[in-house]
Amino acid sequence: MIWLGIDTANSPLSVAIVKDDVLLIEESSMMKINHSLRAMTAVEEACRKADITPSEIDAIAVSEGPGSYTGVRIGVTIAKTLAWTLDKPLYGVSSLKALAVNGQLFNGLICSVIDARRSNVYAGVYRSNGTELVNVLEDQHCLLAELLKKLKECNEAVLFVGEDVKLHTSIIRDHLGEQAHIASFALNVPRASSAILLAQSADQSEAVHTFTPQYKRITEAEANLVKKESSHE
Repeated sequence: MIWLGIDTANSPLSVAIVKDDVLLIEESSMMKINHSLRAMTAVEEACRKADITPSEIDAIAVSEGPGSYTGVRIGVTIAKTLAWTLDKPLYGVSSLKALAVNGQLFNGLICSVIDARRSNVYAGVYRSNGTELVNVLEDQHCLLAELLKKLKECNEAVLFVGEDVKLHTSIIRDHLGEQAHIASFALNVPRASSAILLAQSADQSEAVHTFTPQYKRITEAEANLVKKESSHE
């Protein structure tokens, strides 16, 4: 079985192809290049280098968010288009959980972090039970201080994973002290192969036409509309 994995939920870009549980190719980049210009080309290049045609792909896994609105939409749109055109099953996986796979051997909690600006983050907290990652705190959009308070109460070692962790390292260490462990740069890159790995254990595929990204928050425009409507009530 041949899987195509796509992760464009944030500034990093990752594409992978797995055949019969063998990773044929995976290309990831942390360079801030517009995914609308690069993502589809990356998929085409991966297929060419793996010496397969798109029609040979059996299933598609995509990072469904949360993360960058634009990045999430680009990856999901490409995945949905390919799934519909090729008539292949589509699987959406949490971008936070896919990132947490990098730390699955850590003995403690694994906290994936994506910056959401204004002292907010997208975060998910997991624990490995030896065979899979289990949610300790559901994926959410929250104030970083509130997240750290909850983690402090857990009284366990926490591995923070994600390129954006470096933006908040000082406040994380101030709140958690020796509880906090910061992942190395090698573990902060989202991997499309991790999206495939999670998709393989999913109960069922998505309905292609109704599948939507998981933003975990409303857009700024939507928030402004809510405020406007509330002011007129």
